[in-house]
Amino acid sequence: MSFTPAARLANVQPSATLALAQRARELRAAGHDVVGLTAGEPDFLPAPHVIRAAHDAMTQGLARYTAVSGLPELRDAIAKRHHAIDGIPWAQDEIVVTTGAKQAIANALGAILDPDDEVVIVAPYWLSYADMTFLFGGKPVIVPTAASDGFAPRPEALEAAIGARTKVLILNSPSNPAGIIYDAPTLTAIAGVLRRHPHVFVLLDDIYRRLTFGGRGPALSLLAVSPDLVPRAIVIDGCSKTYAMTGYRLGWSAAPKAVSSAMAKVQGQTTSSAPATSQYAALAALTGDQGWVDAMVKTYEQRKDVVMAGLRKIDRIQCVEPGGAFYAFPDMSAWIGKKLPNGTPITDASVLVEHLLVAHDVATVPGGPFGMQNHLRLSFTTDIASLEKAIGRMKVAFDAL
Repeated sequence: MSFTPAARLANVQPSATLALAQRARELRAAGHDVVGLTAGEPDFLPAPHVIRAAHDAMTQGLARYTAVSGLPELRDAIAKRHHAIDGIPWAQDEIVVTTGAKQAIANALGAILDPDDEVVIVAPYWLSYADMTFLFGGKPVIVPTAASDGFAPRPEALEAAIGARTKVLILNSPSNPAGIIYDAPTLTAIAGVLRRHPHVFVLLDDIYRRLTFGGRGPALSLLAVSPDLVPRAIVIDGCSKTYAMTGYRLGWSAAPKAVSSAMAKVQGQTTSSAPATSQYAALAALTGDQGWVDAMVKTYEQRKDVVMAGLRKIDRIQCVEPGGAFYAFPDMSAWIGKKLPNGTPITDASVLVEHLLVAHDVATVPGGPFGMQNHLRLSFTTDIASLEKAIGRMKVAFDAL
C-alpha cells in the first residue's frame, strides 16, 4: 500500500543539527579527521553521585512507573530550586516531570493550541519551536532581531507580531543558537508588551539558564523582573545541559495548576511518566553538590574565549559575544554572493557549511533552520585542542575565498 504522511507534517523538517552530526560521524568512519561543532550536547559525564543514584534506583527495584507528573520528592525539589532562584513559590501540583525538556515544550503546545493559533518566536530561535508548533496545528510568527541589538527583540516588533490568534510567546535566554542573555531592560520591555495582551501565555525555555559566563550566576528570568506574569507563565527546564544528562531524558515544567493539569493530560496519553531511574538521578543532581556544575561552566567559558578569539582573526566574520550556553553564531553575510574555489555561488550559509565539511573537515550547522540564513552555529562542547583545530581550518577556508 502507498503511504501519505499526515498533512500536519508538511511543514515539519528533520533536525538539521542531528543530520549534520550524523554526516560528520559517517565521514569519520570513512577515515576523515572531522571536527564536529554541531551537536548541543555536553561532553562531560554526570557527577558520580548522579550516576550512583541511577544505579541504586535500578538495583533497589525502583525502576518502575511513577505518577504521570513525576516523583513527589523530585517535584518538590524542582519547586524549591525555582523558588530559591526567582522567589516564585511553585506548588508541587504545578510541576510536571517530563521525558526531556523538549517533551515539556510539546506538552505545553499540545495543551494550549487549537488549529491556526499562533506562536510568537523570536529569531534566532531553537529550530524545534516552529516545527513543534506546526505539529500541533499552530502557526509560527517570527519576530526578527538584529545583531546590533544583541538579538534582543524590539518592543515594537514584538507588539506587531501579536494578534488575536496569538496564544504563546516563546523566550529562550541564554539562547540556542546565539548564547545571548536578555538583560533587565529587555525583559521589562517584553513584560510591558505582554501586559497589553493578557490572552498570551509566555513560555520560558530556561534549559541553559545555569550556563552563564562572567560569574553572573543564573540568567535573569522574566518572572523575577515581572512576577505579575506568573499566572500565564510556563517555565521549562531540565537536566540535559546543566547536569550533562542528555541521555537520561529528564526535564520539567512549572506552570499554573490548570495549565499543568492539561499538560499532564497530554503526557498521560503519550509517554506517561518520565523514566524512574532518571528521576532519581535528577533528584540527586538537584539536591547534591553543585560545585561540579560551576567547574563545567568555567570550562565552557574558556572554550568560548578560544572560539571568539579565533573568529576575530578571520576577516569579515562578525559574531555577537555569547553570554551563556555553549554556542557561537557568527554572521557570514560578507561572503554571501561570492563563490567557492570551485565556482559554486555562495547563496547562503548552508553552502559554506557544506564546503567546510567536505573540503576542510569541520562540521557546523547553517543558520537557516534557526531563522537566520546567513549565520553559522558553532557548538563548543568539545575540547580546546579540537576547537583550535576547527577554527584554524575555518580561517584557511575563508582566507582562500
